[in-house]
Amino acid sequence: MSEADLLFSETAQYLKPEDIEQLKNAYVFGQGAHSGQFRKSGEPYISHPLAVARILSKLHLDAPTLTAALLHDVVEDTDISKTEISERFGEPVAELVDGVSKLAKIEFQTQEEAQAENFRKMLLAMARDVRVILIKLADRLHNMRTLEAMLPIKQRSIARETLEIYAPIAHRLGLNNIYQELQELGFRYSYPTRYKVLVKATKSARGNRREVVGKILEAIKQKLTEVGLDAEVNGREKHLYSIYTKMVDKQLSFSEVLDIYGFRVVVKDIPSCYVALGMLHSLYRPIPGKFKDYIAIPKANGYQSLHSTLLGPFGIPIEIQIRTAEMHRIAENGVASHWLYKSSDGDFNDLHLKTSQWLQSLLETLSGSTDSLEFLEHLKIDLFPGDVYVFTPQGKILTLPRGSTAVDFAYAVHSDVGNCCVAVKINGENAPLRTKLKSGDRVEIVTAPYAKPNPAWLGYVATGRARSHIRHFLKTIQYDESVKLGERMLNQALLSFNINPDAITAAQWEKLVRDSGVKSKEELLAEMALGKQLPAIVAKRLTSPVESIASEQTAGPIIIMGTEGLTVQFAKCCRPLPGDQIVGLIKKDHGLVIHTYDCANIAQSQRNSENYLDVAWGKDINRVFEASIKVTAANKQGVLARVAAEIAKAESNIDDIAMENEGDYMQMHFILQVNNRHHLAQIMRGLRHLKEIAKISRVKG
Repeated sequence: MSEADLLFSETAQYLKPEDIEQLKNAYVFGQGAHSGQFRKSGEPYISHPLAVARILSKLHLDAPTLTAALLHDVVEDTDISKTEISERFGEPVAELVDGVSKLAKIEFQTQEEAQAENFRKMLLAMARDVRVILIKLADRLHNMRTLEAMLPIKQRSIARETLEIYAPIAHRLGLNNIYQELQELGFRYSYPTRYKVLVKATKSARGNRREVVGKILEAIKQKLTEVGLDAEVNGREKHLYSIYTKMVDKQLSFSEVLDIYGFRVVVKDIPSCYVALGMLHSLYRPIPGKFKDYIAIPKANGYQSLHSTLLGPFGIPIEIQIRTAEMHRIAENGVASHWLYKSSDGDFNDLHLKTSQWLQSLLETLSGSTDSLEFLEHLKIDLFPGDVYVFTPQGKILTLPRGSTAVDFAYAVHSDVGNCCVAVKINGENAPLRTKLKSGDRVEIVTAPYAKPNPAWLGYVATGRARSHIRHFLKTIQYDESVKLGERMLNQALLSFNINPDAITAAQWEKLVRDSGVKSKEELLAEMALGKQLPAIVAKRLTSPVESIASEQTAGPIIIMGTEGLTVQFAKCCRPLPGDQIVGLIKKDHGLVIHTYDCANIAQSQRNSENYLDVAWGKDINRVFEASIKVTAANKQGVLARVAAEIAKAESNIDDIAMENEGDYMQMHFILQVNNRHHLAQIMRGLRHLKEIAKISRVKG
């Protein structure tokens, strides 16, 4: 029986006769379209779409999906158009084929960028209809099965991509069988030597294991029969890639990994799952901390089971999974189980709602990310879900990746909550926003209407959603601030050349924008603020060869108010305060960095270069700044408390403190929040009145 006949006979078991007729028409159409085309292996090209359709038929997918699978390469590889497919097989099939079609030939800077852009397109289509990704995964699975025909360098590249993106997507959608086969094949071609060694080792160990597995299996069945539980019990073989990753991650030897035996128990209903668990815990002793209830709290991909690790005969660890037949079906087929056993009313089940929510969150990430590689970074983060389950104050459960912080939680609730969060209570107690969450934590976010994301959050958030929203917000705010600052910097440079900024014509600006290779005047101004363009050079280019226009204005300093946001930074080395004499340094990609004039990190000889700007403090500055002081005090009990009380009395907060003991004395290094130089002097005067204080000084550098 040919592959095509096998497809038609397999699908006839669950599809209508008219659906089978459509499949036959699609096969004939595809065969004609791909006529004369061959795969690298030498087989006629039609063998590939046929194999893809057969993989999907085993998931019992519907007729439009299988039809699209048979035609998924015709738009890309032949003269057939999407319109023609729509006319012959209907709009739904045409949309699916279009969604699966690979990215059109576009010039990219790098191969990685092209690949990242391909994933963006794939996920946009996937968000509209999840069947697109099912076809794409089946397409990748058959390509992996026939990868031997490719050159070794190509094999490794495709295999790595499979392990990094496609296998995790299959896992995220709960397609367990496809996920595991993609992992095994990805491992085989990524690390061919390691794969061969493990294959040989597992084959030689299998014979010795068979007897042990048989004994444990018999003991489990007997125990469950005693309480009248009708259960199906199987020993689970460990997959090679799973063995390999466990060896690498946990630094275990092959024998240590293989000495863990796995068993699956399938029972009729949920109460029976817990009865079976109790009986097995009385048969073998459970290992503390190794029990997980994924029935009460399912995984993000809909997976449900009870997991427990027991200490079996001879001290052998036994991993047990207990689930119902329905849970087993979802564990094997995931999101595709909707088509396998479609409910009579055709409603989406809970798993589909979760999948839809995940796809929507990916779309939000996509819309907030202009950079393809940046989006791929977010995607990879979200494709490796952990098992941290936390509660909102209302008792709703949120699933977050392992390592997620309170900020990730805030963005998982809503982007506005994330953007405005200022504090968090975990289990009723105040905690830092960077606190990593644990399963079972009850998390309450405190927001403020005028708060905004902190760039430091990017250093510890774990989800792509949070990272994307923070970056999008910062880019938008930073751009507006950069344009305003860039304009002030350019005006100062023009005035220093005795040019009136108002006298620059639109034609001069248009020529400069065109010659600079930027899209607009605003973009050029923003680049100046970020240090990518020097104001003095831009000013010269803007006015040359036009003659200078006498100006009644004089070039004054750029006024610093402290409210400029990310485009103006205050150097950590000298921590300038209002009242200090200051100088501005234009630093590439950092914008304008403010130093004190006597900062040791600024070479005196360089102060006349074009990278330095004349700056001055504005009036009525209303914000706090960081100041660093060093206090030498007698090493006596309660000194720190008295010093802290004096600082608080002067209406200042302590940001950081470090201490060093030196016999009878100790050195205390404080970073304080102060309003200006006068406020700092007031604090230092108050501290000098304490009898334990021997010396106090402001630290610069």
